[in-house]
Amino acid sequence: MTNPKRVFSGVQPSGNLTIGNYIGAIRQWVERQQEFDACYCVVDAHAITVPYEPQTLQTKTREVAALYLAAGLSTDYATVFVQSHVPQHTELAWYLTCITSLGWLNRMTQFKDKSARLETEMIGAGLLNYPVLMAADILLYQTELVPVGDDQRQHIELARDIAQRFNATFGETFTIPAAMIPLEGARVMGLDTPTTKMSKSTTDSQYHAVYLLDEPDTVLKKFKRAVTDSLADIRFSADPERAGVNNLLTIFQALTHQNAEGVEAHFAGKGYGHLKTEVAEVVIETLRPIQQHYAELMAEGGYIDRVLAEGAAKAQVIATQTVADVKGRMGFLLPAL
Repeated sequence: MTNPKRVFSGVQPSGNLTIGNYIGAIRQWVERQQEFDACYCVVDAHAITVPYEPQTLQTKTREVAALYLAAGLSTDYATVFVQSHVPQHTELAWYLTCITSLGWLNRMTQFKDKSARLETEMIGAGLLNYPVLMAADILLYQTELVPVGDDQRQHIELARDIAQRFNATFGETFTIPAAMIPLEGARVMGLDTPTTKMSKSTTDSQYHAVYLLDEPDTVLKKFKRAVTDSLADIRFSADPERAGVNNLLTIFQALTHQNAEGVEAHFAGKGYGHLKTEVAEVVIETLRPIQQHYAELMAEGGYIDRVLAEGAAKAQVIATQTVADVKGRMGFLLPAL
């Protein structure tokens, strides 16, 4: 019997987790967790690459971990932990930074997008180096597959480039990872701006994102305000003018597991009002058990922290070995035993 492939992925504890995070990442983790040797991390060190509120970081970190478990991740199959609880993440990131081309980092589209929204003096070097830390997260565990949304594909390619350069320079050390993109719903867009990805950090509009902890009335209200168009023809389309309807159909398809033809047939002859209401109802029913389980987990004093401590201890066994191998390859004088 072959060993299961190792998987690693994570979400930042910034803002509130959205249905985009669930459809594009967490749901896939849950559905396939028994197939893999899975590591799922709350990547809190990534959250400090842009301005943030220190007093909320702990709360959000625990909240994200609880939502992982509430959505269905089981510690019987997955290692769940916090990035900063395993210091080898940031240690390895420095070693990898030293072999990473500045040109590679300057080409990262997410850096361009995020830095464009910040004042120049607020753009830290950490934002530029964010993809190297992400590469360290992945390579630290000799990861084979990385379940991510389509917008993260470029970062996985960078992790591959860094691993290949390290292996070519210092000898075979890292497994070369591959992205694992979900077949449907890989990128959920904003309800108010359906040409841009739904973001958990956007504060410009209260109708942009649906959060995993939103009340049913709030979910319905947000979907009723969702941007559509004037064509009144409910079908999938790559036309930017039809992005709003396409996004609603994508969400519905992802949560009902229907094919595109079945979804279009389901809404044939119906209006946009019906579409918005029915998508909202599907989302509400999807979120209901997650929210109930989340409340139960948060009511169990200390449970989340115990899960995270156990996960970090398990992850650190692998991380310690990888960093020791890296330092040996790079010529560092290792401490005597």
